Amino acid sequence: MSNPFDCITEFMFFETTIEMADVILIPGGSHPQLMERAAELFHQGMAPYILPSGGQTKNVLSTEWEFLRDVGISLGVPEEAILREDKATNTFENSRYSWNVLKQQRIDPQKAILVCKSYHARRALLTYKIDFPRTTTFFVSPVTDKTGTTKDNWYLEEQNIKYVMNELTKVGQYFSHHIPNWVKS
Repeated sequence: MSNPFDCITEFMFFETTIEMADVILIPGGSHPQLMERAAELFHQGMAPYILPSGGQTKNVLSTEWEFLRDVGISLGVPEEAILREDKATNTFENSRYSWNVLKQQRIDPQKAILVCKSYHARRALLTYKIDFPRTTTFFVSPVTDKTGTTKDNWYLEEQNIKYVMNELTKVGQYFSHHIPNWVKS
């Protein structure tokens, strides 16, 4: 059955095929599913490093980075394979600070896997494309987070509709001024 909002579903719940990459990026969060997916990809040999990003939030006792690191270590990811970015407080900072960490580590990612919440995929991808070189190819591997919001159910509950429409609104608000810069470069 076709719904009038199917175009929103297709736009927001963005996913690509996954290829071998230089790093797996996680744009913050207090959802263990993010690191679970990143660890799975790491153990499959898809990338040698995982870079979770995230500072202090009300959702975790320490930082999002430490929370995600601990999940990764519990899943057998070696601590030296988990790069550190523990200052970011929003997706723009996740992107910018992650890029800075990679430069400091002398990692020039030609390919990167972005592991994010399913309904955050489009905004996360656009955000990382602001700070990373245009030559970086991104693969998007979204997960269903602890809210259970998916492309098949987001429109069935009021709270899930709010999650998705909030993200859609942010895409419109955050990126309009970046479009001219993308066209010029």
